[in-house]
Formats: sequence, structure tokens, C-alpha cells
Amino acid sequence: MFVTHHGENKIVRKYISIVLLLVSECFHSSYSRAQAIDTVATYSLSAYIDAYGASYTDQVGYGNFQKFPTVSPRNNEVGLNTFQLAARYEGDRIRAIATLHVGDIAQSSWSRTYPLIQEAHIGFRILKNLWIDAGFFRTHFGTEFLLPVENITSSVAIATYYEPYYESGVRLNFDPTKRLEINIFLLNGYGIYEENNKRKSFGAGVTYSVSDYIGIGYTNYIGNDAPDSIAVSQLRIAQNIFINYQRNKWKVQVGADLYLQQHADINNSNSSATAYSALATISYHITPAFSVYARGEIFNDQNGYLSGIITDVKGKQTGYKLWGATAGLEYKPTDNSYIRLEGRKLQMDNDQEIFRYNEENRNYRYEVMVNAGISFSLLKGIQTRN
Repeated sequence: MFVTHHGENKIVRKYISIVLLLVSECFHSSYSRAQAIDTVATYSLSAYIDAYGASYTDQVGYGNFQKFPTVSPRNNEVGLNTFQLAARYEGDRIRAIATLHVGDIAQSSWSRTYPLIQEAHIGFRILKNLWIDAGFFRTHFGTEFLLPVENITSSVAIATYYEPYYESGVRLNFDPTKRLEINIFLLNGYGIYEENNKRKSFGAGVTYSVSDYIGIGYTNYIGNDAPDSIAVSQLRIAQNIFINYQRNKWKVQVGADLYLQQHADINNSNSSATAYSALATISYHITPAFSVYARGEIFNDQNGYLSGIITDVKGKQTGYKLWGATAGLEYKPTDNSYIRLEGRKLQMDNDQEIFRYNEENRNYRYEVMVNAGISFSLLKGIQTRN
């Protein structure tokens, strides 16, 4: 999608106007309500920027996104993954967050209806350690996060690409101890903000800190996102488990997904079908500023209900099956910034030649990307009731 400079200026002006209005309203209403409700409240405005340069051995044409587009999705270009502003309010009984973003991640991976909104929700405390939040959320499901600043790697695994990035609904949040967190969701659907049928979906997430070094978690999703016009049930049950370890110079992340969907078998539409994926990422700090990292991943959706159905070189109908290997070097000039050089190979099944390079169809792709990012606070404050 090409935009003129005049169009870009209009988008930027519109974005800034929305942010200023949002921040003004948020702080004004938060201040007035805090006087009556919250004894002590904190508020903040923060920003995050990630820029990149990337090259892929897959010819998709100038101006187009690569296959599996999320982070650094344009070939042989210098681009902006994201520029985002986040306003937060934390009180005794009320909390809220609103994050707006622009860039290639917003264009390639976000809602077409609400492309500027990364998340926006408000919550109320019901009891001690029990909150209810409603609005637009970033996804609760999966092992990796979405943004480079949140992950060991800059790119995300293919499994993460097919997981939902965002969701809308109501969340019940309960933290019975400092080590245990439980979230239960009532959602519109899998990776959507706006509802597409009369049914609701459900999700849950549980994380537990085993020690100061090890954390484990489980997330799931249960829902049928087929249009109401489809009579047969396409109920999807997605489950994810992950383990995080961090101590001294080492950081390790391991996770796996398992999907089951009704009436999704390619060869027998009356049967259910499964899909699975797994990843393992490791990082080692050579010095406080330099670290090296690597990730291995597999993804198998042979029935294509996540990745879509293709015809391979032998004429067989199938979904994607692949593995990938990633390696990179990170330099942190400051605690809130990073520069990364990263390479990855994606290897499809032998007969799935979905990439094209030097006028040849191929079943593998090489990627190289350089990312530079920084996050910082624009405003912080504490207000108390008189």
C-alpha cells in the first residue's frame, strides 16, 4: 500500500490529535475521579520506537509484505516497525491503559477496523486482588510476545504469527499471591476486535513463579468463529504451555501449542483435525551490553485450518509444515535501548515451494534483519486525595 507525503501528514496529524485528546481526557477524568475514589493513583505516558532494515530471499514485489508478515516485513527496505504511545492510570479502585500505534506492524498484522488501537481497556477492583477489565486487549495466548522489545529475538516464530495478536471482551483478573496470577476471558473471538457471529468465546491464562528464576504458564482459547451461516460446528480448542528461566547470564524460553478443531480434516470434513507447534529460545550475555541468542521452532498445520490450504508440487492439498532456526547478536547502548543483528532460515516441507527467488520456486527462505529500538517515559506522576 503506497501513501503520498500529503497522506502521511494527514495520518500523522490525525494520530497526534487522537493521542492528545485521549491523554487529556484520561488525565482529566482520572484526576477528578481520583479525588473521590482513589486515595493514591499513578499515571504515565510512555513511548516506544523500533526501526529496521531487512532482506529476504523471497521476491514478493516492491511495496508488498513478506509471507508471515509481522516484524520487519518489507524486503530490501529501511522501515518503521512501530511508533507507539501508551497512557496508563493505576488507582486503588480504577485502572486503565490505552496504547496507539503506527508502522508496519500495525499495517501488516492489526485490525482493519481499528488499526491505530493496540489496546484500550478500563478496569475496576471488585475485591482485594480481584479486578474486572473490559475493552480491547493484546492477546493472552501464546509463548512469545509480539514486540521486539518484549522478546529475546526481533522476529517472532511462525507459531506466534498464527496465534491471535489482539482480542476484545471482558477479563477477570485474580492474583491470590505474589507468585500466582489467574485470568479468565469472555471474548468476541480468535484474533478479532469486532464480533463476526452470535457466539462468544472463552480463554484463560495462569502463570506461576516457581522461584525467582523460573516461571511457568498455561493459556487456552475455546470458541467457534465460523459465520452463523455455516451449520456445522467449527469449535476450536487451543492450548499453550511455556516455561521461562532467567539467571545470571542465561535466559531461556520454551513453549508449545496444540490445536484441535472440529470438522477441519482435509480428507474427511466430518472429522476433527489437530495442529501443533513448539519453540525454544536461549540467550547468553557475553558482557552486560552484548548478548548472543538463538531459537529453534517447528510448526505443523497439515490440514491448513490455521495457515490456509495450498496445493504442493505433487498436486496434494495440504497446510503448512515447517521448521526454522534463528541466531542473533544484541547490543544494548542503554538499559532502555537495543540494536540487533539477526538471521533466520525457514524450511518448508519438501514439496511446499511457497517462496520464489532468482526466478526459481523454493521451499526455504533466508532472512536478515537489523533492528534498533528505544522505549522511554514522557510523563510520570502520583496524585493523592486531599
